[in-house]
Amino acid sequence: MQELNGLKEKEKAYQDLYQRWEDLQVLRELGAEEEDESIVDEVQKGIEEIKAELERWHLTLLLNGPYDRNNALLTLHAGAGGTEAMDWNDMLMRMYMRWAEGEGYKVQVLDYLAGEEAGTKSATLAITGENAYGYLKGEMGVHRLVRLSPFDASGRRHTSFASVEVLPEVSDDIEIQINPEDLKIDTFRAGGAGGQHVNKTDSAVRITHLPSGVIVACQNERSQIQNKARAMKMLQAKLFERERQKQAEEYNKLKGDQQDIAFGSQIRSYVFHPYNMVKDHRTNAEVGNVHAVMDGDLEPFISTYLAWAAKKV
Repeated sequence: MQELNGLKEKEKAYQDLYQRWEDLQVLRELGAEEEDESIVDEVQKGIEEIKAELERWHLTLLLNGPYDRNNALLTLHAGAGGTEAMDWNDMLMRMYMRWAEGEGYKVQVLDYLAGEEAGTKSATLAITGENAYGYLKGEMGVHRLVRLSPFDASGRRHTSFASVEVLPEVSDDIEIQINPEDLKIDTFRAGGAGGQHVNKTDSAVRITHLPSGVIVACQNERSQIQNKARAMKMLQAKLFERERQKQAEEYNKLKGDQQDIAFGSQIRSYVFHPYNMVKDHRTNAEVGNVHAVMDGDLEPFISTYLAWAAKKV
């Protein structure tokens, strides 16, 4: 039913665009008959609006994966490089938050570990809204930064790395069996950068799934019960993704495909010096305005990735 409703929504969106196009045709003909030149600008504006919405609609057609409509859980980890890498991780977190807010998605910080001096060691964001996972799934991988380091007194150029993990939030109707005896649950006091949001009780929760070694944590909710419930959903999503990866590995073995599907391959470079450019190494998409990308303009990379991925299927 969910898939059927999604198809109906896409079909309705197309019909609405087609009706607007026909209305413009009628308006153009009326303007021509009455020789009213003021109609030209109105028709041209309408055409540009329809073109932009049609491109967006076409993009939704590429979101045909079984979990593309789901919310997304996005986790960022700083790579080697100390403060420089942690600052880069923080910049990426801001970039994704700006993108999500610009798209009308709700963003919630589920877990946050600040760096010792600056930046972010790791963070997990819940991005809630239709197709959030579908749009963000191509962001999974290692992101590289090249810039003149603000933390280097000599002003030398540095290269930093941070990893991005994107998972679909698994709905309750998908069965992932978790044995309570396999869980180690720890509680601790929540805390944020600058001492903000520090609780006086041990409301934050960390759950370790002993058989797999998967660890999740949540400290954003007000109570320990709410944090535990959210952490369990995060654990469910991670275990679900592990099962998907196992199936993919088995499928690639059967095909004889030696492609490395493990986490960690570099997907994109962000260059601030000696020139400005962001390049995706899978699709070869390039953007010269690195600052616009860091402010959340990811559409060129998301759209080209979805088109590229669709051709590979």
